[in-house]
Formats: sequence, C-alpha cells, structure tokens
Amino acid sequence: MTPAGLEISGGETVLFWVVAPLMVLAALGLLFVRRAVHAAMCLVFVMISMAILYIAQEAPFLGVVQVVVYTGAVMMLFLFVLMLVGVDASDSLTETIRGQRWIGLLVGLGLALVLGGVVGRAAFPPGAGLAGGDPAGVANPQALARVLFGDYVLAMEAVGVLLVTAAVGALVLTHRRRLTPKQNQRTVAEARVKALTEGVSLTPLPSPGVYATSNAMDTPALGPDGEQIPQSVSRVLRIRGQERPAPHAGVALVDADAPTGAAAPRRGEEDV
Repeated sequence: MTPAGLEISGGETVLFWVVAPLMVLAALGLLFVRRAVHAAMCLVFVMISMAILYIAQEAPFLGVVQVVVYTGAVMMLFLFVLMLVGVDASDSLTETIRGQRWIGLLVGLGLALVLGGVVGRAAFPPGAGLAGGDPAGVANPQALARVLFGDYVLAMEAVGVLLVTAAVGALVLTHRRRLTPKQNQRTVAEARVKALTEGVSLTPLPSPGVYATSNAMDTPALGPDGEQIPQSVSRVLRIRGQERPAPHAGVALVDADAPTGAAAPRRGEEDV
C-alpha cells in the first residue's frame, strides 16, 4: 500500500487474489475433510496465509506472531496430540445429544444474522495507514498492546476465559474411563501369587531339555524322566493345532538292566 495516496499497489492486489481464494479453500477443507490430520494441515495453511496478508498490510509484528505463536506452537501441539492419542477415521452417526444438529444450525443462523447486521451498520472511516495510525514515537507492538489491554481489556479477559473453558472441555470430552483398575506393583505381585496357586507357572516356558531331539517352539520339552512338559508349548500354538505330535519329540531311554552291548532303540520309535 502506498502511504501517499493510500492506494493498493498492483503487486499487493495480485498477492491478495492469489492468497485469499486459497485461504477460503483451505477453510472449507477444514470443515469437510474426513481426517483430523488433514484438517490440521488446512488450518496451518490458513494461518500462514493470514501471516502473509498481515505483512502485506504493513503489520510485520502481527505476521511474525501469527507464524511463531499459532502456526509454530499451537498447531504443532495439535499435531503432537494427534500423533500420540491417535484418531479414528470413521465418523459416528449417532447423536450424543438429541436434536443437537438442529440447535447448532439455529444458533449458527442467528449468529450469522447478528454479524450481518453489525457489519451492515458499521461505518468504515477512511484509512490512515500504519504511519498515521501510530502515535508519534510509539512503535507498532506498543500501540497494539495499548489498544488490546487498554481499550479492549474486558474483551481480552473474556477471550481468555473462553480459551480456558475450551481447553477444559477438550480434556473432559477426550477423557475415557478405565475398563480395568490401574495396575501397580502390589496388584501385579498379588495376581502372580494367585496364578501360582492355580497352577500357572511364573517362570518362562521350560527349555527343550537334555533329552530333546528338537529345540523348536512347537516341540514339547522333555523332563529328566523323558516325559513331555505341556507348559513348554505356547497355548496359541496348541489352539491353532500347530503343536508337533509326540512321535517327533521322542527320546531314546536305555534300560539300566539291559546288557552293555545291547542295542538301544532308535530315537522317535518308542513311546514317551
């Protein structure tokens, strides 16, 4: 904008007609996209575009604050929450509050009528430019702070209360009750002792053993007496029917009373 005649230059006009439609499309995408991550990216684009327009209107402080505070801090916080908590792409068609859509539609229409009436009756004085709007010797950030926290201090306090209320409401809506009580060291120890009394081993699965012919996970381990240990095979493999049958887990046991030169039975042929 040229300070002399307060006329919009050609470059600023081109910038506005390029950035403004993209902002509108991104804002519509924020409303109609299905995924929360895509909606957050649309909002990031809107904020960066607003910063560009602020700088074009000779308000570099607002543009930098828009990028640093909103885009760099608030939106990155939203994205981190989406990555940590996760989102569900499916939309729920069940209304938690009966008639909430019609109530929201009526409230939105009423707000649009009020805003339309205010804007229609508003009087826009001729522009004075940034240099003419700031008092002599006062920088733009200082003048902006004086207006916000001096002339509109009540409005700023109301906005602060709304932001705190929105944060608390988001915590309440995203809070989920635990289906099971929270586990601590004492409850875990008590559960292990109770499982031990019911015959559940607290140690890892038994090893294949010195008499085993295989160390595969689907092969039962063999005890010192050559008997199979059922707990050595995972319950999942047993349910799936992937446990190796007994003949493959055979062991050759030599009779102590047999002669020294007697031939020992071959592995896998005797019954265990």
